[in-house]
Amino acid sequence: MSNKNRNPLISLMVIVSGLYTPTLLAEMQHGDMAQGEMQMQGGTAPDDARDPDAYSDGYTLTQGPYSQSGPRQLKMADEHAFWSVLGNRLEYNGPSDSAVFDLQGWYGTTYDRFVVKAEGDIVDSRLEESQTDLLWGHAITTYFDTQLGVRLDQYDEGDDRQWLAFGVQGLAPYWFELDVTGYLGDSGRTALAIEAEYELLFTQKLILQPRATATFYGEDDINNNLGSGLSDVSLGLRLRYEITRQFAPYIGVEWTDAYGNTADYRHAAGQNVSDTQFVTGLRFMF
Repeated sequence: MSNKNRNPLISLMVIVSGLYTPTLLAEMQHGDMAQGEMQMQGGTAPDDARDPDAYSDGYTLTQGPYSQSGPRQLKMADEHAFWSVLGNRLEYNGPSDSAVFDLQGWYGTTYDRFVVKAEGDIVDSRLEESQTDLLWGHAITTYFDTQLGVRLDQYDEGDDRQWLAFGVQGLAPYWFELDVTGYLGDSGRTALAIEAEYELLFTQKLILQPRATATFYGEDDINNNLGSGLSDVSLGLRLRYEITRQFAPYIGVEWTDAYGNTADYRHAAGQNVSDTQFVTGLRFMF
């Protein structure tokens, strides 16, 4: 029986009908082995086989006739260092003659980068207070980075503070941008800052951005009018029009409120405990 005419159905019929013999069975087994040998592939490639590096014009990273001497010349995209600057909030409030800046920049690779965050309040053309974070960021998942570094607080009226900082920043499920950082300062001071943002696209250019922040402190800081526990919360809505992705003016409203001892300290100092401001601003990145 030739191998090309044999199929599993015929073999089954032969066995069931009792027509098989030792010779016939041996021929069938020999056909299976021969077919398996014909399907096997291996051995030495022929002399005219395609060059395995032909698709890269013969270049390899570390070896081969076309490898480049000295430091490795070819790099993947995630091995290059890039940089970016985002001005998330650069806004002004006319009635109070105050301005707010909220900037973030980074330099590095996909997995490791140096991050700078700076935000502050300017009142009557004077920097009233500012907060600057100098961080090393490391990617732990596709959407989140851990960040480790220091935070420097500056007050026009009060005591400057320095903190160790550790947190996570990234894109949470349902497209929430989340930034959570814990701080450890001198004399056992602790703090926690939480910030969340979301973007609602009315069109590809008209975007509404809700934003919420909350700050907690482990103990009272009387010199800076900060109380332990939940210190303050702010909620904002900003409607921007992206002339380009890099340049987008906006208008918005911001509600702020203080709680606990922070509210008591601000009330005693003649400061607003809660406030609502309408702002105009600019969001940019490059």
